[in-house]
Amino acid sequence: MTNSPEELLQRIRLGEDTSLELKEIRFRGDSVSSPCRHDLADELAAIGNTYDGAVVLGVDDKTRDVVGIPADSLDKVERYVFEVCNDSITPPLPFRAFRMQLPDVTGETRSVLVVEIPRSLFVHESPGGYYFRQGSSKRKIPPEYLARLFQQRSQARVIRFEEQPVPQSSIDDLSEDLWSNYTTRSDDPRDVMLQKRGLLSKDETGVVRASVAGVLFSCRTPERFLPNAYIEAVRYQGTKQDSNYQVDAQRMRGPLYQQIEQAMKFLIRNQSVSAIKRPHRIETPQFSERAIFEAIVNAVAHRDYSISTSKIRFFMFDNRLEIYSPGALPNTITVDSLAVRQSTRNELITSLLAETPVADTPGSGERSFYMEKRGDGVPIILGESEKLAKRKPEYRLIDDSELLLTIYSAMPTEERK
Repeated sequence: MTNSPEELLQRIRLGEDTSLELKEIRFRGDSVSSPCRHDLADELAAIGNTYDGAVVLGVDDKTRDVVGIPADSLDKVERYVFEVCNDSITPPLPFRAFRMQLPDVTGETRSVLVVEIPRSLFVHESPGGYYFRQGSSKRKIPPEYLARLFQQRSQARVIRFEEQPVPQSSIDDLSEDLWSNYTTRSDDPRDVMLQKRGLLSKDETGVVRASVAGVLFSCRTPERFLPNAYIEAVRYQGTKQDSNYQVDAQRMRGPLYQQIEQAMKFLIRNQSVSAIKRPHRIETPQFSERAIFEAIVNAVAHRDYSISTSKIRFFMFDNRLEIYSPGALPNTITVDSLAVRQSTRNELITSLLAETPVADTPGSGERSFYMEKRGDGVPIILGESEKLAKRKPEYRLIDDSELLLTIYSAMPTEERK
């Protein structure tokens, strides 16, 4: 938003507008007392729901005087902003904070904190409800405008969420050694070529940004932009989800193919293997690697990435494995028709997975790419798992917002025929 202290000072002297809010910081003892958390949350969410903007903390909004923040309190104020953005706004609001020094009316230099809020991918609710910025004030979003805003931000899929431009991203956030998997030799400029593949997208001002799919496939650290686009894996001892009996845990981050690889390694590291000699040693793994590979690929490919507060959860127990995938089933698919029908909410993501080399990821068998798009993933999951466990896996839709797949453990080797 600002390039220099001089430019920022000029804007402050002109006063608040759609993209600029001024706030004085007051303390009570060691704690920030003003602005209160709810008021600041409403102001920040309003900017995120409108367009790019900033709040300058340390400036009197009435007199426009730079009153500053004590230098030894800047960390405290920034932490306060972090807590407001993460605890008082749903979904959490991303921000960038910059410390600057500006002269007050006497010419003395004082410290301020500039909190920049990019236009968000999501619609944010703060303690007061849903707000947007109109001129220098926040306003409650009328119901008809709120519905339209949700639609524009892809909650209604007018434009596929995976194709949306990611605020504050650029082509420089994508790694060539990753995106080169999805391009061929071309005379087109790099940005044009990546736009054609859906890895870049123009925002409403015409600025070229990385798309959601571009971040998921070609950014080394997609969590910078999509904080919950990862897999949470936990191995529990016993049959109950109890942190006191947690044996192993890991967060699978990075590009999607890396998350799949890490999840499969987690499975192999934590599953049990039974064995008998008859007369040669016969080993039976707890789960079918092929089935779990298909299940993880399906979860990564078909989850709803617009649900910013949820991630894929991968839980292992002594008697079963559970995979929770955010989002309802797409289109008219039902739990009962999963095995015989094919549909996807993320067409671009599934296409890119079908072009991502699989290397030697456990469970991938002889395939060359992560997806084959033939619709045989669910039948493989059901068939391979039932063969081991003598019990068919179960799909269950929870509150129409999360799909749970339960795969049961194999029968001990000596009990199998």
